[in-house]
Amino acid sequence: MQNHCAVPNCTSSISDPQPLFRFPHDPERSKKWVEKCQRRDLIDKSPDQLHRHYRLCGKHFESSLIDNVSFQCTVLKDDAIPTIFDMPSQPQNGQVKRNKETVINLSSKADVQTDEEEEYREYLKSLFEVLVLLGEQNIPPTGPGDRKKDGLRESNFQALLDYRMNCGNEVLKKRYDVNQECCSSVQLSQLIEVCEKCIRSKLVEEVKQNGFFSLLTDDLVKISGEWHLPVFVRFVDQSNCQQERFCGFLSFEGDGDALAEKLLSEMADEWGLDMEQCRGQAHSCTGTHFSKMKTFSAKLIDKYPLAVVTLRSTRTLNVSLANGMVLSGVQLVMSTFKKIESFFSQSNLLQLELEHAIFIFYPDKEDKANELKDICHTNWTRRHDAFDVAVEILEALLLCVDSVHDNEDMRWSDQVTHDALEISKALADFEFVMALVVLKNVMTLTRAFGKNVQGEAPDAHFAATSLKAVLHSLKEVSDNIDVYHEFWNDEAVNLATAMEIPVKIPRSFLRKHHSESGTIQPDSYYKNNLSVPVVNHIINEMNECLSLVPAVIEQHKSTEPEEESIQVFKDYIPNAGTLSAELHCWWVKWSKKGKGETFPSNIHETLQQADLKFFPNMLAVLRLIGILPTLALEDSCNVAYKRFKMYMENTPDKFKSKSLALLNMNYDVGFDLDSMVEAYMNTYPERGEVM
Repeated sequence: MQNHCAVPNCTSSISDPQPLFRFPHDPERSKKWVEKCQRRDLIDKSPDQLHRHYRLCGKHFESSLIDNVSFQCTVLKDDAIPTIFDMPSQPQNGQVKRNKETVINLSSKADVQTDEEEEYREYLKSLFEVLVLLGEQNIPPTGPGDRKKDGLRESNFQALLDYRMNCGNEVLKKRYDVNQECCSSVQLSQLIEVCEKCIRSKLVEEVKQNGFFSLLTDDLVKISGEWHLPVFVRFVDQSNCQQERFCGFLSFEGDGDALAEKLLSEMADEWGLDMEQCRGQAHSCTGTHFSKMKTFSAKLIDKYPLAVVTLRSTRTLNVSLANGMVLSGVQLVMSTFKKIESFFSQSNLLQLELEHAIFIFYPDKEDKANELKDICHTNWTRRHDAFDVAVEILEALLLCVDSVHDNEDMRWSDQVTHDALEISKALADFEFVMALVVLKNVMTLTRAFGKNVQGEAPDAHFAATSLKAVLHSLKEVSDNIDVYHEFWNDEAVNLATAMEIPVKIPRSFLRKHHSESGTIQPDSYYKNNLSVPVVNHIINEMNECLSLVPAVIEQHKSTEPEEESIQVFKDYIPNAGTLSAELHCWWVKWSKKGKGETFPSNIHETLQQADLKFFPNMLAVLRLIGILPTLALEDSCNVAYKRFKMYMENTPDKFKSKSLALLNMNYDVGFDLDSMVEAYMNTYPERGEVM
């Protein structure tokens, strides 16, 4: 493909940059274009060749034939024919002959260079096509073997290239004949890097076009032996649909402010996100990295004060609160929850084994047993009442994994029995039992609030009004912690006794405090090192929630919306002068329901109302609310996180790639292979010199 105008002596690319237009596919129009631009050397070329390899600039078309679709997109009308040409005056006969010879020589050289460049582009395009195909299907290009000494000879990537050569791809064949390989390991890494940048560039451009967004992160993951932070963005698109996209992984190596600065710099400078447009943030992080994420969140607010911290819809409040505690007992519970979820998702037979154990412990309570059985068919370790459920099925859970580990009927594989043993060891540890009981009792106070704040609009409003009552209850527990801890300790000891678990202080603590091992009692240890810190942590976190709830919402009493209740959005509405009248009309519209009429029950349904365009201020407010991470997305809009979980769960560690993960999770963005080729040639121009 030429990157300049095909008209002889046209200087538009030098002195007057113009848009370039492909020759048309239509044979008649293509012939007319060739005649008009007076390129006799192009007469014998087919319309397809001309379309792929040659361009005319906008300088040769009437302005009425050119449509500026957008700042970056200019197109010709379907019947456009070039008519504007400034050809040089006719020279004398001798000069004509010399000029013709010169033109022929230059044209021949140009054609050779053009053909070589086009051949190289086609070669790169073939490589990108194979890479994109593998990435979309989550097939590792370097797999399946581990023999690095063979380079890519035994790889999936090379296998597909071989298939293409066998099917007649001459460009790949020529490359192979010259270099004895189609693509080196170094070049494959470069292709993957360029592919990642092109995809992210398209994602960021989509976010920019739609204005405000929220930033979301998930639990850290290890890729190639290093910790990485998964980053998502949520926005509302031009059709008023909530969207969430996976933007990639950021290296999470480092500490404190330096790490926070590095993360923000990469998102803004390298990725191109306009952080001034960020209006919300939500983070999911376990206790060991919790302090780093808190530092990052604080730094984000410090630089961009409008990026308010909220809960994330994919995590319940109680699970998020527990994940944020660095206490060993709490982390033992949370890590065991993950093992339990992974273990029982392997096979329906394991699920049936657990159900059988539940019925053993609830022989006279069939309704209760059936209820627990149904709960266990869900991702119960992520529920608002996860700790309550765990306490109720704990004995059955231990019986189940012990039975699987014993494997008396030889039904289970060695890996399954090993996993069962790991879970059994955790469940039979008194530190686990004590921490689970404390979490269950304390989280009971926050369970309803968490469920409501992530529910429908009326539930969220109720949560805002009940937050102070929740804090009051937590404060009462803190003030009387001795009494409450005694009840919790008795419950844990009774449960442990029933399960034949010895009541003792954690071995890790005894190793570090050997001299005090005989003087500290379990009751005292767990009060000071578990009950008190858990209650204090939850109070601190809930106080942060209170600071995010506008007082006008908390004190809301009127049935008709008050103008003050959306003053927080005053800088983002198109016409503040009509706000009062618009709010009244909005209230009138929804205050009376016709027979058989249903009202929208969430933000998604409200944003899809056809007549919302008549309420521009409300539309602006609803679009802003729609990006908040707390609100659950519709299934059709909530694919990014599901793809992320599938990639992390289904991809072997040795094949996980932060670059290919971005491709796999965004395979629907619409890849432009020509743009990838162009980006590669601009990034690695030296590789184009050798073909």
